[in-house]
Amino acid sequence: MIGTVIIYQQIQYGKNRPIGYENKGLLSVFSSTDLIKNYDPLRNELLASGVVSSICKASSPPYQMWSNNSGWEWKNSKPDDKSAIFNTIAVSYDYIKTMQINLKSGRDFSKEFTSDSSGVILNEAAVKRMGLKEPIGEMLKWNGQTRKVIGVAPNMQMDSPFEVIRPMTIVFAKDWVNVLCVRINPTISASEALKKMAPIFEKYNPGYPFEYQFTDEQYAKKFNYLELIGKLSLVVAFLAIFISCLGLFGLASFMAEQRTKEIGVRKVLGATVMNITTLLSKDFLKLVIISIAIASPIAYFAMKNWLQDYEYRIEIGAGVFILVMIIAIIIALATVIYQAIRAGLANPVKSLRTE
Repeated sequence: MIGTVIIYQQIQYGKNRPIGYENKGLLSVFSSTDLIKNYDPLRNELLASGVVSSICKASSPPYQMWSNNSGWEWKNSKPDDKSAIFNTIAVSYDYIKTMQINLKSGRDFSKEFTSDSSGVILNEAAVKRMGLKEPIGEMLKWNGQTRKVIGVAPNMQMDSPFEVIRPMTIVFAKDWVNVLCVRINPTISASEALKKMAPIFEKYNPGYPFEYQFTDEQYAKKFNYLELIGKLSLVVAFLAIFISCLGLFGLASFMAEQRTKEIGVRKVLGATVMNITTLLSKDFLKLVIISIAIASPIAYFAMKNWLQDYEYRIEIGAGVFILVMIIAIIIALATVIYQAIRAGLANPVKSLRTE
């Protein structure tokens, strides 16, 4: 039971983690030579159709990180810093707009600024790694090329939701892309939008079928393995509880039978049904408390070791053990109380009858 609760908490911890962009209504379409060649007319026609609010090109889909690079240099960086690994995304115009990223400072790449071809947007982890106090306008070097920081993005979650977010650079490189990111107009249903988008994509990319992936669905798949573990642990927990309840029920029946005459004497002397129920139930509570005392440290160290596989993880608190103790006591009492009440309601004359 303790393990099941902790697994559930870990899953929810990952699901509630901010991802830094809006993944609902966002499609990924893997590009081809025709899509790249016909990108501008494709983009214009999609926007004119009204079913798409924004579109851009990128080097990886929003739910995965495909590239990382070293070689970055910044103010006061040390020679060893050139070997630091930064996740890297190459994008075209409108990437920030399409992803609906709320920049912490600065701006998106824009056609109004010709210098943006050598610009770079950093995430918060990259700013921290570089130790930049005022990152906007800072000049960086990457493989001999100077790049100007034009924006700071929040830490975006694109890999495992249970990993620490790595430093990331977003660079403008319109030819270093192979994925189209498409934002569906929120006022139009996804099914209607896809019907209108399909012929447009087929028009400019006739050699390939219109295949797409919803970002929120792909992101949800990152939890599949952990949710499977959670379901299996839940089944095991229910089986263990069921078997334990059978044992408690049988033990309660046996104890009530063994103490029949004692219960009869107590009733004759004025004991109530509540007194008899309390008498029999407290023995089982002792067993439950002993089992909790044995199981809790074992569960704590086992689950703490399991959580070490995740960089982004919960801390096991006392609340889990208190919750499980309460549930275990309620289950135990619910199991034995029937036999206890039955023994308390029995006719004392029959129980005291001599042979």
